[in-house]
Amino acid sequence: MKSKKAMAVMAGSVVMMAALTANPTYAQTAIPRNWHLLNYTQDSVYGTGVEKAYKELLKGRKSTPVLVAVIDSGIDTLHEDLKSILWVNPKEIPGNGIDDDKNGYVDDVHGWNFLGGKDGRSVKEDSDEATREYYRYKSLYINPDSALDKQSKEYQYWQKLQGRVVKPSPNESKVTYKTMLKLQESLHKCEMLLTGYLKQNDFTAAKLDSIQTTDQDVMVAKKFMQRIFQNTGEENLTYSELKSEFEEYLAELKRKAEAADSEGPADKRAEIIGDNINDINDKYYGNNDVMGQFGFHGTHVSGIIAAVRGNGVGMDGINDNVRIMMVKAVPDGDERDKDVALAIRYAVDNGARVVNMSFGKGFSPHKDWVDDAVKYAEEKGVLLVHAAGNDGNDNDVVDNFPNPDFADHSARANNYITVGASSNGRNTKVANFSNYGKKNVDLFAPGVQIYSTVPGGNKYGAASGTSMAAPVVAGVAALVLAYHPNLTAAQLKSILMKSATPLPDGTTEVNKPGAGDTKVPFSELSISGGLINAYEALKLADTLDTDKGTHPKKKKKAKMEPVKKG
Repeated sequence: MKSKKAMAVMAGSVVMMAALTANPTYAQTAIPRNWHLLNYTQDSVYGTGVEKAYKELLKGRKSTPVLVAVIDSGIDTLHEDLKSILWVNPKEIPGNGIDDDKNGYVDDVHGWNFLGGKDGRSVKEDSDEATREYYRYKSLYINPDSALDKQSKEYQYWQKLQGRVVKPSPNESKVTYKTMLKLQESLHKCEMLLTGYLKQNDFTAAKLDSIQTTDQDVMVAKKFMQRIFQNTGEENLTYSELKSEFEEYLAELKRKAEAADSEGPADKRAEIIGDNINDINDKYYGNNDVMGQFGFHGTHVSGIIAAVRGNGVGMDGINDNVRIMMVKAVPDGDERDKDVALAIRYAVDNGARVVNMSFGKGFSPHKDWVDDAVKYAEEKGVLLVHAAGNDGNDNDVVDNFPNPDFADHSARANNYITVGASSNGRNTKVANFSNYGKKNVDLFAPGVQIYSTVPGGNKYGAASGTSMAAPVVAGVAALVLAYHPNLTAAQLKSILMKSATPLPDGTTEVNKPGAGDTKVPFSELSISGGLINAYEALKLADTLDTDKGTHPKKKKKAKMEPVKKG
C-alpha cells in the first residue's frame, strides 16, 4: 500500500511520503540508515536482527535462491543495486515478439505489466474504487436510494459507498486547486532563494535554523518554510520529501477538480488497455514494460527485499540470494481486482515462492476473483505478504482489501500475512499512520523512514508506510526459505508468527495509531502481538526437520543465476 500520512500543511490530505533525493540528509540524525536490519541489543533500534543473523547463524552456510514477486507500480530495471537480481524468464527469448514459453504473455522477460496497452503505453493514474463503485451504482439504478430494497445487502453497500464518496461542487474543487497552485508558486520561489543561499539543492528545518543574513528576501523565505516544516509534524523531513508529497497531493486535487465537472471518473484504462474489465477470463492483455516512468514505489519495495548486499553502494537488501519478479498492477489510485487476481496467478505460475503486495483499498467489487487467486496460491504453497494500510484504522472494524477471509465464508487462507508498521523505537514505537487489528493484522515490521532504492540514475531515498513494512517481512520470509527451501507456505507463516517478539526495550504500552496520545498494549494491535524477527525466525526454522518437509504441490523451480556483487 502506498505510504500515506496526514499533511496538515496541505489541508490534511493523505499523500505519499517519499524521498527522491540521491543524497538524503541522514547525517543529521543518530538513527542509522539501515536501522531496520539491526537489533536492539547492539544498536538500540527496533530492527529485525538481519545483520546479526548473517554474522552468527548463516556464516558459511549455503542457501538456495528464492523468487519473490512484487506486485506493484514498476521497477527501475537499470538501477545499480537491482539489475543483477531481476528474475529472467529462462524460457523467453528477449525482444523477439514471440510468446516463446506459451504462457500467453509475449516477451515477459522480467515479469508482466497488467497496466499496459498494446501500443506500449501504461495506465499511470486511476480513480479510487469507492468512486468507481458509486458511479456504477448510479448508472445502474439512477436513484439507488429509491430503487433498492432498504433491507437488501445491496442497499447497505450503497449506503457505505455514500459514506465514503463525497462529491465536491465544481467550484469548491477548482478553488482549492487554484489555491494550492498559488502555494506551489510560493514554495518554488522560496526554494530558489534558499538553495541559492545555501549552495545546495536540498535542506531541512535544522539547516534553515543556521541561516543568518541581512538579505530580507532570504529571511522571509526562511520563516515561510519553517512554518511549513513545523506544520507537517515530521522529524528529519527534507524539502525534497515535502515537495514530493505536495506534488502528489496537487495531482490528486487536479483529478478531483476535473471529476467534479463530470458524472464519474474518466476511464483511461479502457482507452489504453482495452480489455473487458468485467471478464476475468479476458486475461491476455498488457505489455512487458515493467519499468515505465512510474516505478518509485515498486523500486523502493524491491530494494528493501533484495538490493545487492555487500557491493559497497547504496544499501543492502535483506536476502543475498533472491530474485525479484515485477508484476505491474498498481497505478496512482486504486488497483483493479482483476489485475490483482491475474497478477497473483502470474506470479504463482512462474515460480514465485513469496509475493509482496504493498497496496490496498476499502472496496473490492470482485473479491471472489481475488479470493480464487489467493486459494490458487495457497494450493501451490506460495506465501502472500500484504500491507495493513496507512489510515490509522482498526482493520477488525474497517474493511481493507485484499484480505485472507474468503467472501463465501468458507475459510481463511493460511498462506497470507498482513503487516503493520513499527518505528525505530527511539522517537516512536509504532507508526501513527499504521492500521492495526487483533484479528486481522498478523504482526508489525519496520516501516518508518526506510532507506532503499529509488528510480532514475542509481538514486536512494527514504519512504514510510506499511508499504515498506510488508517487504521487510517478505524479505525475511525469503531469507528463511533460502536456508529451508522445503517449508510450505503455512509452515513459513507459522515460523514468522511464532518468532515475532515483544518490543525489545520492555515497553508494553504504545500510542494507539490514529488516536493521538491514547495508550494501548502493543500486544493488542496484532494477532502475534510482536515484531518480525529474522534472527529468531531462522533459529526456530533450524529446530524443524525441514528435510522431511513437503514441497509445494506442482511448483515450478525458477532457474536463477547467482547474484553478481557490484
